Amino acid sequence: MIEHILFDLDGTLADTADDLANALNAIRLNHGLTSLPNQVIRPTVSLGGDAMIKLGFNLKKGNTDFESTRDEFLNYYRANIAKETRMFDGMEELLLILENENIPWGIVTNKPSWLTEPLLKAMSLDKRAACVISGDTLKQRKPHPAPILHACKLMSSNPTTTLYIGDAQRDIEAGRRAGTKTLIALYGYIDIDDNPANWDADSMVSSPIEIYDKLSVFCN
Repeated sequence: MIEHILFDLDGTLADTADDLANALNAIRLNHGLTSLPNQVIRPTVSLGGDAMIKLGFNLKKGNTDFESTRDEFLNYYRANIAKETRMFDGMEELLLILENENIPWGIVTNKPSWLTEPLLKAMSLDKRAACVISGDTLKQRKPHPAPILHACKLMSSNPTTTLYIGDAQRDIEAGRRAGTKTLIALYGYIDIDDNPANWDADSMVSSPIEIYDKLSVFCN
């Protein structure tokens, strides 16, 4: 049965897309560009800052101005990190259920700690999570299984009785490689061209509250 739960952060536990989109558009305006619609930016959020800079400025790592533009974007985001960010509808109810039933939960994200920590503090989640693994906690990042295995070690959990939930293919790959059960958050930042059915997850959910219902399925 599932005894511990791990969440991806952006697009799974928290809806951070509006703050990230606002930051990207603010920097675009600083560079004399027009704003992009939030629905265009939203699918790139779970892919990280590099993907957002590629979308917003057609720059890749190694291009002139990539690093400075990315730093400008992330620094703006850090200064405005939780103005629009909220937990997805039903997530608070789910966390309360888990806490009341003594099911520890934690976070494994590729977001760097200098962004993860202030975000969780602003959302009053920093003291509730049993563990928080950021993108720079270890040398490896998802889809490598090491961050998830490290989280399991910190929670004294067995990967086989741990569930990892994410909204990107690399989340599911990391979970499978670590030996956890995996669940796709279809309510997250999944691009229209993605095909979650091909990610080999154990199951999928369309809303956070469905996650609790899935726990009984994994027990069978």
